[in-house]
Amino acid sequence: MNMEWSTCPFCDLSLPSSQLQWHANAHFDDREDLPQQFHLTSTPSPQSLQSEQAASDSQFGETSGDCNHWDVGETSRDNGEFTMDDKMSSLIGLQAWSKFYKVEGGLMALLRNCLESEPENSKAILSGYVDHFQSLEFEDAGWGCGWRNIQMLCSHLLVQRPEAREALFGGSGFVPDIPSLQRWLEIAWEKGFDPDGSAQFDNAIYGSQKWIGTTECATLLRSFALRARVVDFGPKESESCYISVPGSSVDDALDKKSKAYQVLTDFVWNYFSDKSSIQFDHQRVLISEKTPLYFQHDGHSRTIVGIQVEHQLNGILEYNLLILDPAHSTVALERSLKEKVGWQKLMKRGMHTLEEPQYQLCYVDPGIASGEEMEKLKTIDSVFLEF
Repeated sequence: MNMEWSTCPFCDLSLPSSQLQWHANAHFDDREDLPQQFHLTSTPSPQSLQSEQAASDSQFGETSGDCNHWDVGETSRDNGEFTMDDKMSSLIGLQAWSKFYKVEGGLMALLRNCLESEPENSKAILSGYVDHFQSLEFEDAGWGCGWRNIQMLCSHLLVQRPEAREALFGGSGFVPDIPSLQRWLEIAWEKGFDPDGSAQFDNAIYGSQKWIGTTECATLLRSFALRARVVDFGPKESESCYISVPGSSVDDALDKKSKAYQVLTDFVWNYFSDKSSIQFDHQRVLISEKTPLYFQHDGHSRTIVGIQVEHQLNGILEYNLLILDPAHSTVALERSLKEKVGWQKLMKRGMHTLEEPQYQLCYVDPGIASGEEMEKLKTIDSVFLEF
């Protein structure tokens, strides 16, 4: 394919001439103000979302089921085609900021205030900064929860971890929209990350409504040399479900559910508390240095941003996972937290809510991988904890 190339006069990026005007104009966009601008506006209309998707399709080139179909080729620009570096440079310049409702003062600060108002027998540990990214009715409702959880996890990484901010998305410093994230995942696959997972998606995901999970989250983040880890929770392979096993009594089923709940919540508590190395002293709520947890089960995924423990009169410890759900409205979350009314129903998840037979978590350890470790990260493995 013959293609004319031009150099941006502002950043010296070489890109197809057809994209030069759009790219150059982007230098005049005040991208730092985008989240605040969205905060001051209403939810985008279906027409505006369709226009944005059309613009994104135009920027990246139409997709025909081939992840290498970028409106360019794949190996050598001498032939008018892209190398991997070319593709990444183009995507860095063309990726779009994901618009979202930015909560004034920060959602996590509001959550902390609510937890500090809880009964004195409770203590909680929270992640640091996290933005909530909700699924939008005319954009990704019903299939986009995995991408929204990646966005929430990245919002934390970009604020809390300087090394991640420099590594993620070419150092752009912002959370990209779903089409851009889909392109980044395709690049990760092309680099050799999770070849088995890539094959399951036929090596292409841009422009689709395919569901993703913790594996794709880990693949995407590992491609930026981040140490993303996956943990599986479930029963023995011989047991199909911990809630209802043929021939078992109701008490047996409840015991299995209680054990499953305990295994999961013990892990989450030890994770955020760094295995109890932190001390509460007289504080009710502590902020952990750990990343939020991408929380996956069959059919849906959410983000765990912390955990609360309540000391009951009988001496039993009752845990509640603190979650952000992409299916919830950010405006409704903000209102309930500010008014301290109804937020528990939206954000607390106790044992009675954990009905699935299997769960997966994804989190990110500190630091940047290189050399041999980077090669090992291409294989997505996990730790299995039995219920």
